[in-house]
This record gives sequence, C-alpha cells and structure tokens, in this order.
Amino acid sequence: MEGRLSGEVRLLRETDAGGMPPVVEGVLRKKPVMSKASKTLASILLLAVMLTSPVSSASHSQERVTPEQFTQDFDYLWTQLRDNYAYFDKKQTDWNRVGEVYRPRAAGVRNKTEFVTLLESVLEELYDPHTHLKTNTNRSPRLIPTGLDVWAEWKNGRAVITQLRKGFSAEQAGLKVGMQIVSINGVPVETAARNRLGASLRAIDEPARGWALRALLAGTRDAKRVVEARDARGILTTFKLDLPGHQTVDNYQDDKKVEWRILANELGYIKINDLGSDDTVAEFEAALEQVKTTRGLIIDLRATQSGGNTSVAEPIMGRLIERRMPYQRGVPVHGDRWTREVAPRGGWTYKAPVVVLVGRWTASMGEGIAIGLDAMRRATIVGTRMAGLNGAVFDLELPNTRIRLNYAAEKLFHLNGTPREEFAPPVAVKLPGTSSGDAILEEGIRTLRGLLKRQPKKSQALLK
Repeated sequence: MEGRLSGEVRLLRETDAGGMPPVVEGVLRKKPVMSKASKTLASILLLAVMLTSPVSSASHSQERVTPEQFTQDFDYLWTQLRDNYAYFDKKQTDWNRVGEVYRPRAAGVRNKTEFVTLLESVLEELYDPHTHLKTNTNRSPRLIPTGLDVWAEWKNGRAVITQLRKGFSAEQAGLKVGMQIVSINGVPVETAARNRLGASLRAIDEPARGWALRALLAGTRDAKRVVEARDARGILTTFKLDLPGHQTVDNYQDDKKVEWRILANELGYIKINDLGSDDTVAEFEAALEQVKTTRGLIIDLRATQSGGNTSVAEPIMGRLIERRMPYQRGVPVHGDRWTREVAPRGGWTYKAPVVVLVGRWTASMGEGIAIGLDAMRRATIVGTRMAGLNGAVFDLELPNTRIRLNYAAEKLFHLNGTPREEFAPPVAVKLPGTSSGDAILEEGIRTLRGLLKRQPKKSQALLK
C-alpha cells in the first residue's frame, strides 16, 4: 500500500543522513525523550512518576481510576511536556507554575470526566491550538481551527472579524468581515478574553490575547453563542449563532475529500477537503487526470482545517515536480535538524503553472503543502495568513486513564528559514466586508492568468 500511495521520500538530517525518517506531520507515535529535572518542582514531579509502580493490564480495563492514579497521570503529562514540548521559548507560560496550580486539583478529581476538564485547562496554559486532548466531554471547548467558524484578531485594541468560514453559523447569523466584536455571551470582549487566559502567564502577549479571543468565539460544545458586534456605520447588533437550521462545526461532515472542475479559459480547479485519509490520494489522482490538459491549475487548500499526514500530502506534491526536491525543515527538541524531500511520482507530471489558495482554515499539513510548494517554486500561494499551527505533533497516552493528547514536539520551517506558523502568502488578499463572491479565488484566477501571460508557449506542455 505504501508504494501505491506515496512516491519515494527521503529525509536528510543535517548531521546524520542515516536512519528511518519520521513522519513530520499528523500524529507521531514516538517515545518522548526524558531529560533531568532542573528545578525543585520538576524534580518532585519526576520522582513521583519514577516511584510509581507500573500499571498492570488488568487495571487498564477497570472503569474506576483512583485519586493516586489521576495524580500519576498528571505528573506523567507535566513531565513529558516539560521535556519534549518544542515551543516554550515562544510562550509566556511558567510551566513550573502550571504544576503548582493544577497538581493539587488532580488529587481531588473524582472521575475521568472531571480529569479531562482539568487537563483541558492545563493544556490551555500553553495557548497552542496544536496541543490538545484527543478526547472531550459535552462541555469541552471546541478546537481551533476545526471548531471555529469566525476568525477575529486584535487591531488597535479592538476585536475585529477578519475571516468567516463560508456557509457556517457565524456567516449565516449575519456576521461580516470588518465588524468589531463588542461582547461574547453578554460579557465585554476585553473582559472575557482576559478571564479566558491561564493562571501561569508571566506576561500577556499578543499571541495569548489572540488565542483567547478565538477560543471564546469557538465556544464550548454545550452552549449556543451570542455575539454583539458593531458594523462600519457604528450600528450595534446582537447575533445569535448555532440556531436550528444553521450549519455548525459540530454536525458538519464533508463526504467529498476532493472536488474538481474546469474554469473559464481552460483553467483547472481542485479543492482538497481532507489530508488525513489515504483515499484522498486516489481521489486527487482521479481529479488531476480530469484537468490534465488545462493551461494552469488552482489547488484550493482552504478547507483543510483538520490537518493530515505526509503520507497523503507528499504523493500530491509529487505529481507536480520533475525531480527530487527538499520542501521543509524541522528542528526537534532532541536530536538533529532534518530536511524533508519528496520525489516525483505517477506516470506523468503536471507541468503547467499552479496557484494554491490558502486561508485561516488551511491548517497543519495544509500549511505544510503550501510552504513546500512555495519553497520548491512550484506554485504561487494566494490568500490570507493560514491557521498558524505550531510544528509537528507527537502522540502521548497517559498510563492509567488512557487519555491521549497531541503536542507540538518539533518546530517546522520553510526552506528559507521562516517558521511555518509565520508564513504569509506572497500574494496577499484583503477580504471585503461582504459574503458575496470569493475574493481569494478571484485573485487566484487573476494570478494564474498573469503567470500564463509570462509563460512561453513551449513551456506549457503538460506531459513528459
């Protein structure tokens, strides 16, 4: 199956080219690397984990978890993230303070549901949407960007809507790009954002404030959202979201992993909605066959909010290149820096100009494809900033409760050294305050036509 689904891939470590290459996106089942404790609390928590007897397989099947086991799992999570989380240098989080605040609460947990709620608060201290539990309750906060349908940012002290997820509740309720958010669920937005932040921050930086704003807008699974917003004329309106008849993120499922069509002037269009399923590769192959003779191609990654895997992304990129090329670099917490390469695949190569569309719901592996094709100079990236998710995620399972989580364990970079989460499209699109039309697609078409005008006719041959 691997040979059918993916082209040859090589990963080069900067100090050692040998060994098996890890998958650098999606979920990585890699044993975290332990390091020595350097502070008093770190030593205490690590000792608690080390002194704990191994949990037997029989205890895994028991429904009841003891208070001691909840504490053991807390200690294990805290220690593993302390030693292996890759982005502490970009955070204002005092991880020792996190242990001081939340460890006593773990001892008072009565059941797994309460423990999930506690761990959600622990991970939110990192204000990192790429680090989260893989289980939830009906009161859990929605994830960003998968559980978000309205993107807002702080601009000159105001919370301003900068993008909407097309066809979802926020847009259906009437919210518009450019509106200023005044309150969320009856609480002034500045107060609500301040209260949403964790207890361990040394200072409140802009990334933390932005995370808090979007976490509030995503809301929780058990509550409908009410947003007060002011338009450009200063008119204040109350918008009720998640109403019956609205398309919500909780009940959404797109059965089409890949869509395609032929646009005017012999331009091809392929939209990818799922980068996590191996079926996507076959569907992309079929779509590419349909647009084989087009003069240029638009690949739309704006609905890849769930991320994906290199086993899906690399076969897609491999259809657009004629030789082996590097496309991404990584820096793990432990070990050598590496460079990821992808090779051509398939019976023919699509050689015409390519434009890739991105937006705030281009996430994780979608971001990886965008920076990769940009680095290989194989596509022009058009749109807005992307989700900005941090790095490659590893998978961690807690020994007693079997609760699993993802955490950002390797930093990822464009070949030019730009952190993936900070990449900005070379062709930036400013979205209008109206939901009519598709400004990013329209700019993508204009950009592609411009590329075609600069292409010699002989270079527009599509096949080898």
